[in-house]
Amino acid sequence: MTRLRRKALVALFLFTLFIFGTMMGLRTLKPSDGFSDLAPGMDFAGERGERRRLDVKDVAASPGHSRSSSPSGSDTKVVFSRSDRDYSIFYDVHIFYYLWYGSPAVDSKYIHWDHVLVPHWDPKIAASHAQGRHTPPDDIAASFYPELGPYSSRDPAVLESHMGQMEAAAAGVLVLSWYPPGLADDHGEPTEDLVPAVMDAAHRHSLKVAFHIQPYKGRTDQSMHDNIRYIIDKYGKHGAFYRFKSSTGQVLPMFYVYDSYLTPPESWAELLTAKGSRTIRGTPYDGIFLALIVEERHKQDILASGFDGMYTYFASNGFSFGSSHQNWKAIKAFCDANNLLFIPSVGPGYVDTAVRPWNNHNTRNRVNGRYYETSLQAALSVRPEIVTITSFNQWHEGTQIEKAVPKKTVTRLYLDYQPNQPNHYLELTRQWAESFNKEKDKWLM
Repeated sequence: MTRLRRKALVALFLFTLFIFGTMMGLRTLKPSDGFSDLAPGMDFAGERGERRRLDVKDVAASPGHSRSSSPSGSDTKVVFSRSDRDYSIFYDVHIFYYLWYGSPAVDSKYIHWDHVLVPHWDPKIAASHAQGRHTPPDDIAASFYPELGPYSSRDPAVLESHMGQMEAAAAGVLVLSWYPPGLADDHGEPTEDLVPAVMDAAHRHSLKVAFHIQPYKGRTDQSMHDNIRYIIDKYGKHGAFYRFKSSTGQVLPMFYVYDSYLTPPESWAELLTAKGSRTIRGTPYDGIFLALIVEERHKQDILASGFDGMYTYFASNGFSFGSSHQNWKAIKAFCDANNLLFIPSVGPGYVDTAVRPWNNHNTRNRVNGRYYETSLQAALSVRPEIVTITSFNQWHEGTQIEKAVPKKTVTRLYLDYQPNQPNHYLELTRQWAESFNKEKDKWLM
C-alpha cells in the first residue's frame, strides 16, 4: 500500500511539473499587463494638428517583371508570372531593415557583430553580469547565427540575397534605418552613402523603400525639415522610392520616426501642422509621418504633434503599452476617431541577452513560429491598413526573419529555427501576407 501511495505521489508530481512547464512555454503567447523598465517616455503637451484620412495604396509600379493586376482590383500588391506559378508582393506589408553590419573582408573590421555587452544602469545589477565585447566570427552579438555569416551590409552579394529573401517573404516595403550623412548609431559607422545601392537592389526585386529616421544626436524639427528635403530631393525620383496614396488623391512618401517622443509635441507641430512656422504641409516635401507609440500618454502627444499615424515597433509583447497586443484594439479606436493610421508591429520573437545580458525578462520565445503567428493574428484582428514586421535583420534583439543556421562553438551554442528550415520565417511571412490581403478584400466588401 505504501509503495502504491509513493507511486501515486510521484505520478502527481510529474504531472504537476508537466503542467507548469507547459504554462511557462505558453506564457509568451499571451498579452502582458507589464511594462518594461526599459520603456522610455516623457511628459509632453501640445495642440492638435490637421488630419487626413489615408488609404494604403502603392502607386508606383516597379518595372522589369511581367505582372498583372490583382483579381480584386487592389493596387496594394503586384502579381508576377513565372513558368510554374504566379506570386505576389504586398506593399501593405512593411519590414524594418538595418545597414549597420560590417566585416573585415569589406570594411577592414567587424562592425556591430562585435557589439559591446551593454551594462545595466544599476551598478549592483551590472556587477552580476558579463562585460566586454563579442569576438566574431565565432562569437557574435546575437543569439542566432546568420546563414550568410557575420556579413557586411556593403557586400553587393549580401544586398542581393537580402532583397531576394524579402521578395520571397512577400514584404513589399523595406523600412530602412536611416541616419543623415556623416552620422551613425553609437556602435556603428555612417551608412547613408550605401542607400543608393539599397534602392537599386530593391528596385531589381520590385521592392519599395521607406525611411525609418533614427534619433541621432541633435535631431530637432528644424533638422528633420532638412532631412526630409534631403531624402526627397535625392531619392524621390527613384523607382524604388515608396509613396502612399491618400483618399484625396495625394501621392506622398511615408516616413517612420523612431523615438519621436524625445521631441516635444509643440516642436513637431512647427513642422507637421499647416500653421507651423516651418511646415512641410502642402509643400513638395509633404508626407505621411508616423510616430512611435511607447506609453499610453503618447497617443495625445502624437495627435498634438501633427503626425499622420503611429506604429509600435517592439516585437516583445508586453514590453510597452504600444507593443502589448491587448492594447491594440483601443489604440486603433483612438486612431480611427482622430483620422490617424495605426500600424501594429509584429515579430517572430525577442531575445537581446547577447547585448543586454540582464534583460532576460523581456525574452519572448519563438515556439517554432507560434509566437509570430499569434502576433500576426493579433494585428489582423484590429483590421490595420498596414502591418510592419520587426524585423528583417535586427540580429542583436533576435527579431530577425532572415535565414539563420544552427551553430555550436567551444563557448557558444546559438539558437536556431530547427526543426524548421532556415527560410521558415520567410515562408510564414508570405503565408500571413497573403492571408492579410485576402482579409482586407473581405473588409472592403
